[in-house]
Amino acid sequence: MNAEEAAALLAHCSGFDNRQPSLAAAKSWAAALADLPFDQDTRDAVAAYYTTPPQNPNERLWILPHHVRTLRAKIRNARLENFQYEPLPDETTAEYLARYRGQVQAIASGRIAAPTNRPALEGGPSRELMAELEARGWQGNREVPDSDGDDPAAALADTVRRSGPLGVVCPACKAEIGFPCKSSHGTKKHPLGRPLAKPHTARLRAAAGEPQQTPEERAAEEQRIREASARALARLQAEQEIHDAGIVEEAS
Repeated sequence: MNAEEAAALLAHCSGFDNRQPSLAAAKSWAAALADLPFDQDTRDAVAAYYTTPPQNPNERLWILPHHVRTLRAKIRNARLENFQYEPLPDETTAEYLARYRGQVQAIASGRIAAPTNRPALEGGPSRELMAELEARGWQGNREVPDSDGDDPAAALADTVRRSGPLGVVCPACKAEIGFPCKSSHGTKKHPLGRPLAKPHTARLRAAAGEPQQTPEERAAEEQRIREASARALARLQAEQEIHDAGIVEEAS
């Protein structure tokens, strides 16, 4: 694009934004768009810019050379969306490059109509390929069963559990799998029990595969805990007790 063509392009832009083209502006635009021709795609790029509303409604549209370059490339690339090169038999690398570039240029410029149908693979696998796959145990297009009764994956679905104590139901508070243990006393925020930071001992035993305690063993364990708590409380009270100091009367 030379200065004369750039001046014509600026005159085309002035029909949209009422700019005042000048010789200096024409030379600057010609330098920025020296590798682009002043063709219909360039005019369409200007029209595309001014038909797109700005993000800010109060903003004034003012096209610049880089807008023309970007929008012109998009217009030409859209014609190549479904293009697929069709090689000739026994063509050399130089012949391939020349024919490929020529087809791309002709379709991108609009001299040749762009393909309207997207290329798609046709046909299925050959009989020999199917025989090889079946010989290796493949059953072809497998049918989806009507129910999950015979599906091995469905049978394993109920056996999948998360690891750790949350992977079993708590025998103490009956917390379900994946849910933390809860206290026996409900609150206003947690009517069914406050979630505990640590699982119950019975849940830890169940997760580790250890046998559960009998009611007698559980009662003895609770009694042992209460006695230990009582001893700790008595020791704490004894340490905090302050004895009255003796009053020493000074000899007169």
